[in-house]
Amino acid sequence: MNLSELRVRYNVHPLVEQASLPISTALRQAAVLIAFTQVDNHTHVILTRRPMHLRNHPGQVSFPGGKVEQCDLDIIATALREAEEEIALKVTNVEILGQYPKYKTFTGFEITPVLGIVKNSFVPVLDEEEVADFFTVPLSFLLNQNNRLHYLHHRQGIPYTIHFIPFKQHIIWGATAAIIEQLCQQLTHE
Repeated sequence: MNLSELRVRYNVHPLVEQASLPISTALRQAAVLIAFTQVDNHTHVILTRRPMHLRNHPGQVSFPGGKVEQCDLDIIATALREAEEEIALKVTNVEILGQYPKYKTFTGFEITPVLGIVKNSFVPVLDEEEVADFFTVPLSFLLNQNNRLHYLHHRQGIPYTIHFIPFKQHIIWGATAAIIEQLCQQLTHE
């Protein structure tokens, strides 16, 4: 699926909520940017790996993003600000497609995924305090159901599906893998 097909897909099957969702205070609010970019004429998704010194989710693969700040006008502004701070992806270089419903984590976060297309190639500059690694994954790899693993896990007697995506030397899991699963389900829905 190339970037033009991705745009058409979201025009035909719009996201649940196109307008930015209001910021809630029940859980710690966060937003991530699912950034689609062109690499060698193929659509890729941008991912990062968090440094080991961070208090929340150290070493995990994640989308660029982070906690909502008071200065943010809305959730989309949070995702764009965080992407610019973490990997130097300029706000003006992202075409927003929309956003997914919020995803709640065991660790007390409510994450809103914001989808966007990187308009022009850019050179990532990593904020070493927040990002240890930057890489992209072909969307075709993620869409291949054989590359997305699922395990049933019980927490306090309640069954939960845990998603894992092995990619090269990375293991994508947790909220990031669950959001990717939601993305893939939506993109393959006819």
